[in-house]
Amino acid sequence: MQKSEAIPLIQTKPADSDRKGGQAGQKRAAVIRAAVAGLAIVAIGLLHGMTPEPFAHWQYICQRLYYLPVVYAALCFGWRGGIAAAAFAGISYLQGAAVWRDLPGFALYQSLEIVVFFLVGVLTGVLADRERAQKRASEETVERLSKIYGELQENFDRMKRAERLYALGQLSAGLAHEIRNPLASIAGAAGILRRNRACDAKYEECLDIINKECARLSRLLTNFLDFARPRTPRYQRIALEPLLDSVIDLAMHAVDRKPIVLRKAIAPDAPPVETDPEQLKQVLLNLVINAVQATEESGGEIVLSAEFREGKALIEVRDQGRALSPALMERIFDPFFTTKEQGTGMGLSVAHQVVTQLGGILTARRNPDRGMTFSVQLPLEPEVPL
Repeated sequence: MQKSEAIPLIQTKPADSDRKGGQAGQKRAAVIRAAVAGLAIVAIGLLHGMTPEPFAHWQYICQRLYYLPVVYAALCFGWRGGIAAAAFAGISYLQGAAVWRDLPGFALYQSLEIVVFFLVGVLTGVLADRERAQKRASEETVERLSKIYGELQENFDRMKRAERLYALGQLSAGLAHEIRNPLASIAGAAGILRRNRACDAKYEECLDIINKECARLSRLLTNFLDFARPRTPRYQRIALEPLLDSVIDLAMHAVDRKPIVLRKAIAPDAPPVETDPEQLKQVLLNLVINAVQATEESGGEIVLSAEFREGKALIEVRDQGRALSPALMERIFDPFFTTKEQGTGMGLSVAHQVVTQLGGILTARRNPDRGMTFSVQLPLEPEVPL
């Protein structure tokens, strides 16, 4: 308890000393500014008084010089400083202009000049005070906004940590669920083998189950690792058309003899894109194969298109298959979410992760007629970290 109470005392003393030091510095600066204004008025008064009578034009110049320290004092100390400087300048002006008192109309002219000193000092001081008040208000607003921003940032960091923990829990639960089913199949096949050691038919069937479920587990873990630790992109400047052709060629084996047509749509003068070709091909192939699987029952056309606008490439995969319901659309990129019987639910999650790492955005929408459209938006020249 004693140690914890000593901490605020140690922190408070430097703050108090800094505050006192700052106040002392401000006082010294104010004294210096006041001295500068006063000395300037005295110097102008001496110059005014020593100006010989034949040099009347220098007399007028000296009269105008009084405005400089008056304005300076008003800017430094506000309207009060302007009034004080104007009064001091008026006294100095009266002393310096004593040699000119015999001129006709001098008293009226002198009085008007001093009045103008005061008007200039007050007006400049009021404007300076208003500017300082606005500056203080702006600083207080900035300080409040900085405090609010700090609180928001802290809350945002807490939300991110909570979101990561929630996602980790969801991933763990999904992974455990997905692993449990193949393990149950493998355990069941092993039990059948144990009970039917002499049955060759059962032996072959159980081996097929074990091989199939082991392959499924390997695929699941591979997708999970791709999602958890995606490979760092290797950026290259590539043309999109050959890449789309390659994706269509690779997806043709999934079409086989189904009533599905794969079509490409891209402008012949399409600009190159700086991206990781292998990762982008992985994403597009995943989307096209998903489209083939969603279209194989009803048949139709799958269009792989690309267009360019505002420094970005928009690549879309549009199918005419089954469309997801609005409720399922919200979960489409969640890990382990799938509508397929044999799916792992990691394909779209991995694709979303890869596109995000490439500096792009992966979205999905329902078509007005039927089917789905998945859009990959990529910058033509992403900001590659050094």
